[in-house]
Amino acid sequence: MQTFFRYNWMIREQWYRWCEEVSQEELLKQRVGGVGSILKTLFHIVDVEWSWIQTIQGKPDFQEDFSLYDTLDKVRELDAKFRLDVEPFVLAWHDGLERKRFEDHLPDGRIVIDAWGEVMRHVIAHQIHHIGQLSIWSRELGKPPVSANVIGKGLIESDGGID
Repeated sequence: MQTFFRYNWMIREQWYRWCEEVSQEELLKQRVGGVGSILKTLFHIVDVEWSWIQTIQGKPDFQEDFSLYDTLDKVRELDAKFRLDVEPFVLAWHDGLERKRFEDHLPDGRIVIDAWGEVMRHVIAHQIHHIGQLSIWSRELGKPPVSANVIGKGLIESDGGID
């Protein structure tokens, strides 16, 4: 679990660096798919990650307004702020939390029961899904996308060798 969160954070930082080479106009341009623009998609990834982790812990959640975070620097600042809540929770993850019960109270009154582990994997998959959209948009701009490869990123810690 922790490996894929670290992967997502690493890839997200690489996308932020990719964005440094793109104009503000292109970052905000409405596009087909996703949540509409490159920058809004990155904002959405950060917001959803934080929201789900707050929610499963029973902590208050609120929806941030993208208009307050409509620059790359502001999205990065929000990411850093939210990471202060997210990272300790992720790093403290243990097998005992996998099947912990989460009750999702839907607006229509229904209650859906999920396991915390399922929610965490959804958060991981959510970013990966949107990164695929960013990759398509980057190619439309004639720029190579950030590599989504997990291999070679040094995410698995070892004692210096592979068993």
